[in-house]
Amino acid sequence: MGVRLGVVMDPIESISVKKDTTLAMLLAAQKWGWVIHYMLQSDLYMAQSESRAQTRTLSVRDDEQDWFTLGSQTDMALADLDVILMRVDPPFDMDYIYTTYLLENAQRAGSLIVNDPQSLRDCNEKLFATQFPQCCPPLMVGSSMEKLRAFHNQHQDVIYKPLDGMGGASIFRVKPGDPNLSVIIETLTCGGVKHIMAQKFIPEISNGDKRLLLIDGKPVGHALARVPASGETRGNLAAGGSGVAQELSERDYWICEQVAPLLREKGLLFVGLDVIGDYLTEINVTSPTCVREIDREMNLDIAGDLMECIQAKLA
Repeated sequence: MGVRLGVVMDPIESISVKKDTTLAMLLAAQKWGWVIHYMLQSDLYMAQSESRAQTRTLSVRDDEQDWFTLGSQTDMALADLDVILMRVDPPFDMDYIYTTYLLENAQRAGSLIVNDPQSLRDCNEKLFATQFPQCCPPLMVGSSMEKLRAFHNQHQDVIYKPLDGMGGASIFRVKPGDPNLSVIIETLTCGGVKHIMAQKFIPEISNGDKRLLLIDGKPVGHALARVPASGETRGNLAAGGSGVAQELSERDYWICEQVAPLLREKGLLFVGLDVIGDYLTEINVTSPTCVREIDREMNLDIAGDLMECIQAKLA
């Protein structure tokens, strides 16, 4: 019997075919002859200590008008799946955490989960990067309005952002003398009770916020530089940035070398690093993207490389 692959994702009817990395993974899995079982988070449940799900078989096509067909529904133990891709986009809320517990239970019963459920809980995408201070810009994390203002006084040009955001949401650049400094900090920290990150502004953002992809700690040779739209400081594609594929620099490879051993140790098989200039700013582990854009520009098959890696893990 071929590999049985499960995918826990957002509703497939709502994805952007041109950009969706999960679809690229499913197309690659299908090319390998694997049987795909589709699940939403709400389809997972536990019965008598066994993680189970209502799944539907799925076939996919690279067609912007007609990209999927759902087949028969089955109630099955997650442990009957060889590998499960956890590809739900943030927010990282309690439902997400409960899903990781159900997946972790299936992992104990023998399924390979990509990425490792405990590591999905442990590795906040902004805080995880701080484990590599040699790679990061000057930063602080806290809720004290006094300390966050002092950080601005020291560095003058600062980015403030929530620890649980995605797609560039609620990211503020505060330049020297900005009269909105206090209200921005007050709003993001909810009056000094919620932790946020402050990061020294990196001028090289004008050249793009690079997304580096790693498969089992090995970097893909090309990154996507997400260049901010005119008048913007955020390179995120969701915030209107445009993507340009480019080869990794010597510094990019060095950053990958710094983080790779811990990624492998934590079972983080598919990871996206965000790099601005010489600095690592985030480590994306929940649902890294940009595969479609890099594949299209550089004629690569990144998702195919991931499936090859998964096949080797299953062997």
